[in-house]
Amino acid sequence: MRSILKLGVPVVAAALALAACGGTTGNNSASGDGGGKNCNLKIGFFGALTGDAANLGQNIQNGAKLAIDQYNEKNADCKVTLASFDSQGDPAQAPGLAKKAIDDKNVIGIVGPAFSGESKAADPLFNEAGLVTISASATNPALADNGWKTFFRVLGNDASQGPAAAKYISDVLKAKKVVVVDDASEYGKGLADIVKQTLGSAVVDTDTIQQKQTDFGPTVTKIRSNGADAVFFGGYYAEAGLIKKQMADAGVKATFVAADGVKDDGYITAAGAQAAEGTIITCPCLPPDKAGGTFFTDYKKAFNADPATYGAEAFDAATILLDGIKSGITSRDKMIEFVKSYDKPGVTKQLKFDAKGEPANVSVWAYKVEGGKIVPDQEIK
Repeated sequence: MRSILKLGVPVVAAALALAACGGTTGNNSASGDGGGKNCNLKIGFFGALTGDAANLGQNIQNGAKLAIDQYNEKNADCKVTLASFDSQGDPAQAPGLAKKAIDDKNVIGIVGPAFSGESKAADPLFNEAGLVTISASATNPALADNGWKTFFRVLGNDASQGPAAAKYISDVLKAKKVVVVDDASEYGKGLADIVKQTLGSAVVDTDTIQQKQTDFGPTVTKIRSNGADAVFFGGYYAEAGLIKKQMADAGVKATFVAADGVKDDGYITAAGAQAAEGTIITCPCLPPDKAGGTFFTDYKKAFNADPATYGAEAFDAATILLDGIKSGITSRDKMIEFVKSYDKPGVTKQLKFDAKGEPANVSVWAYKVEGGKIVPDQEIK
């Protein structure tokens, strides 16, 4: 203290100004102990912005961006930055990107990872580094069973979505012969296995395709030869659209049922509007027009488009982290504890987590392709 006094008031004032704006190092870092205002904090988005599943990642990034932009409007003197980590949905790229996010000491939390495969690859590193992640879209149930202290998600997992999809197939479609197809991914295979187990003897055959595959003749032949009246596909919209197109071209009338990885207009583009008509898509996500507050109109104004899949869930995930920052948290370890005890209403649901990082409130909706658009059909109770 004595040496500071000898330097005079101007130096003290400058030091205080630096501290207020995060210009000093140490405890103001996201990796430090907290206790001071830090105006250099970042929230990361981790998911696909390029590649075959880029549309889903873009939706999520937009939801997070909207929350951050609204926060910055109210806190112009100490803004938060969105840092994007484009995984291309590729688990092989996830560890390197995770390390990049971890090494940026101003990143205090992650919205993501977006997909289950990249989550499995990246989350052990985030856990080791103590960097909290809140996924708006990764649904594989096993992700919550690893004991990761940094893992949270704001949506129901496939242990709820899978049985809901099976219920819709049996109770609403009243299908008697179902072929279950998956894309061999962590997400797609895991979900398809749950649907297959739930439907039991109604499943007359199964098939596995590969991501980036384009010729699905053998799969279509299998569906037709079994006389299937419904097909369930576990995977993403690029392959799903091509399968449905080739089913239509072959005159196969079976109802095509898929899950949240297909809930994107890219599916309709790949299949063609006529072939896609009547497709059923399940999702543990709220129809965006049912989101609370002014989310729907705010999103449409910001991006000149209606909110798409998981945009509202990403808004909620980012809001949790922003609430932590607003409360004065500047350290990663304190952010973990903040998220763990969070209990406030979001735009999609009451945001609260159990001991494994799963949301306390879960709902699954069925959507339908009608008139070239994906529209809500019903909540699956």
